[in-house]
Amino acid sequence: MALSREETLRYGRHLSLAGFGASAQEKLKSSSVLVIGAGGLGCPALLYLAAAGVGRIAIVDPDTVDASNLQRQVLYVSADQGANKAEAAARRLRALNPLIHVDAHPVRFERSNALELVGSCDLVVDGSDNFPTRYLVNDACAIAGRPFVYGAIQGFEGQVSVFNLRGGPTYRCLFPEPPEPGTVPNCAQAGVLGAVTGIIGTLQACEAIKVLTGVGETLSGRLLVFDTLSMSPTTVALRPDPGRPRITELPPEGYGETCEPGAEALEIDSAGLRRMLKDGGSIQLLDVREGWERELSSIDPSRHVPLGALESAPAPGLPPLDPAVRTVVYCAHGMRSLRAAQILKTRHGFRSALSLRGGIAAWEP
Repeated sequence: MALSREETLRYGRHLSLAGFGASAQEKLKSSSVLVIGAGGLGCPALLYLAAAGVGRIAIVDPDTVDASNLQRQVLYVSADQGANKAEAAARRLRALNPLIHVDAHPVRFERSNALELVGSCDLVVDGSDNFPTRYLVNDACAIAGRPFVYGAIQGFEGQVSVFNLRGGPTYRCLFPEPPEPGTVPNCAQAGVLGAVTGIIGTLQACEAIKVLTGVGETLSGRLLVFDTLSMSPTTVALRPDPGRPRITELPPEGYGETCEPGAEALEIDSAGLRRMLKDGGSIQLLDVREGWERELSSIDPSRHVPLGALESAPAPGLPPLDPAVRTVVYCAHGMRSLRAAQILKTRHGFRSALSLRGGIAAWEP
């Protein structure tokens, strides 16, 4: 696909780059990329993919911009708070590069749409922040025959790799099974340095460009672990697992809000909790977030025991709470509270312990 004069002017630094040139730029122009998640990783990846001239970019994200995102999600400004991320990101990218086409999908990436979305693009960049989505991305890409660029961040560290590329390793070769809910802290719980998301997201964009153009050596078969505190990258060799089952269809279960089938039995949604509170009767609320999070907002009246303190509390029993009373646990988005509900039932003898699905973010109007 030949470049126009305007494209030649815009991408001049690429065209003069030894080993890249017009042929690679034309491949980018004719390529399409699906970016799942327009958050900390997705934002920098999207910026550089759009600026590089990828012909069509599709963005999938159901979430809205809030104040806590602005520390690292560099596509957004304060005025974007409350706007859908996919749509806000698409507006910025169209303004950055009007020569490309950008599609916004303000929906959750899930089993019902995964194969259609993945199959519509040449490559997937996974900017998701939870294990169910990562496994769904992997399996959909394996079925559709699409490679995907993996990225993950926590604290001061990040990881990058390329999976499902020409018979190379898949995400399941690295992590065959999801961890139990709550055993791996998310960014809201463990924190993340904003600049780390920029580094890892930009590396994902670089890998995507290499895959699309055939330039250079990709991270397929290697996992890059980058520690920004010491600025010491480590590369770990990966091999395809010869015993991994061939994925030919998405399983009917296993891609829920959590990593554990049947977890719905431990959850209650906001409407259900409101009805429970309205109906009266004995009920106790437990906030398992950190103290600084509770200072910002809370559901009152509720007791406060951070998840870490709950996990280390001697069993059985928990002094601030009555195991015989119905208990609803909440956190920021529903992952820590699910882990806490399991701990209350299995370790502390609570008869009824439910996690608020979606956390306080889903509770607040």
